Amino acid sequence: MKIIATKKLWKYLIWLGLFLATAGLATGLVANEWGTIPLALIISGTVIIGLWLVLQSQESNWWGRRSTQAGTNALVATLAVLAILGLINFLASRYEVRVDLTETQLFTLAPESKELVRNLKQPVKVLVFDVAQNPQDRELLENYQKQNSKFQFEYIDPQARPGLVEKFGVKDYGEVYLESGNKRQLLQVVNVNDRLSEIKLTNGLQQISSTSTAKVYFLQGHGERQLSSGEGAISQAVQALGNKNYTTAPLNLVEKSSVPSDANVLVIAGPKRSLFDGEVKVLRDYLNQGGNLLLMLDPGTDPKLDSLLTEWGVKLDNRLAVDVSGSVAFGPAVPIVTEYGQHPITKDFGNSISFYRLARPIETTPVPGVEATKLLLTKPYPNTWAESDLQNENLQFNEGKDLKGPLTLGVALKRKLPVPSQANPSPTPPANPTATESRMVVIGDSDFATDGSFAQQLNGDVFLNSVNWASQQDRQPLSIRPKEPKNRRINLTSAQANVLALSSLLVLPLIGFAVAAILWWLRR
Repeated sequence: MKIIATKKLWKYLIWLGLFLATAGLATGLVANEWGTIPLALIISGTVIIGLWLVLQSQESNWWGRRSTQAGTNALVATLAVLAILGLINFLASRYEVRVDLTETQLFTLAPESKELVRNLKQPVKVLVFDVAQNPQDRELLENYQKQNSKFQFEYIDPQARPGLVEKFGVKDYGEVYLESGNKRQLLQVVNVNDRLSEIKLTNGLQQISSTSTAKVYFLQGHGERQLSSGEGAISQAVQALGNKNYTTAPLNLVEKSSVPSDANVLVIAGPKRSLFDGEVKVLRDYLNQGGNLLLMLDPGTDPKLDSLLTEWGVKLDNRLAVDVSGSVAFGPAVPIVTEYGQHPITKDFGNSISFYRLARPIETTPVPGVEATKLLLTKPYPNTWAESDLQNENLQFNEGKDLKGPLTLGVALKRKLPVPSQANPSPTPPANPTATESRMVVIGDSDFATDGSFAQQLNGDVFLNSVNWASQQDRQPLSIRPKEPKNRRINLTSAQANVLALSSLLVLPLIGFAVAAILWWLRR
């Protein structure tokens, strides 16, 4: 009786072995650590299973039983299926193959994007300062990451990482930045209607991975704003350009007869005295060769640039812009701007505030070949107007002398370069061989960019965005065709919709019943 009972106990030994082995595997996988306990459980279970097999083999004709053979075949088949599935998953994770069946390849990177990311020399990271992770944006970033491990991305909660927000100068949710080494660059602002763009991301990667840096020159010698700290200086603006990976340097055109060839943009910030005729000629030649200017010209000054500005359809008004609506916060001599033109410089400003102390209006007239866009617009009359009597302390609109608002305080212009031909070759080669146009930004004030005012409201953004656009850093050097889903909708009339509904709900079922009835009748 004892032998029979012992044999019955040995039959259940397999379950103990399987339990111990399974417990060891589960412990190791969950803890992600194969220490003493998981290994001891696995070894114990394996030994018990082996002992059970030995005891079973000693039993008469155990291997020859049909149940044993069936169980062994089932076990081998199960292990084979698991091994095949594991191998397929390993190959799929190691060698991913994706098939984009959309007509315009919406979910596939352009060849230019793939080549650029695969050839990255330095690590580049995309930081999205937003709480919500849009699936479409994340899939695009993952597609980039699959091309090269040097491309990384991270979603940042601005509330949880205030130090990082201050480091990048983040102002709102949805801002996307590129970071590579010491270089940081604002890529775009994503929201519900404006998702992350492959075109902007690829061209941003090309710019930030480029070894060359954009250079900004500041004209000096005519009482312009000084670059170092001091009263009325623009040192904060210069420092902000350095943080944006720009190189800055002063320029005196009396000492140099031309603008340096490495100049991406020349800034003339608040000159108090007139430029020489030779300097104006140098600026004209610089623009004709594909150069770019940012002019910040205060009222009550005459830099003698009228002849140059007239060629671009710009006229400086000598009257003073006043804004009585902002007298409580700043005073009537500080116009407040909350309306901006549709332009890359101001596209993300919304109705936010920028202010301009002692500003002059700017007038524009159409000129063939010149595309002008008004950037900064004051409130309409009677809140704002251009005052002609600067000595009168009692500000009051004077019909016939003063100019009613809204006033234009800033304008952006660009002009295509003429294409040289054999009949009319270009007299001088372009300063930038790749330039196809010249750009100019004219703002009737320079106080907004001075220390103290630069960091307030949108003043700094107006300056930095103007430099960025004028230096043509926003150009898209890689021509990537935008991908948009084709509209395949079928527009049905109400009669067609009713016919379709009746045919699907009534006609088709009746046809099915009729066929079934005919078949039943034939088989009777």
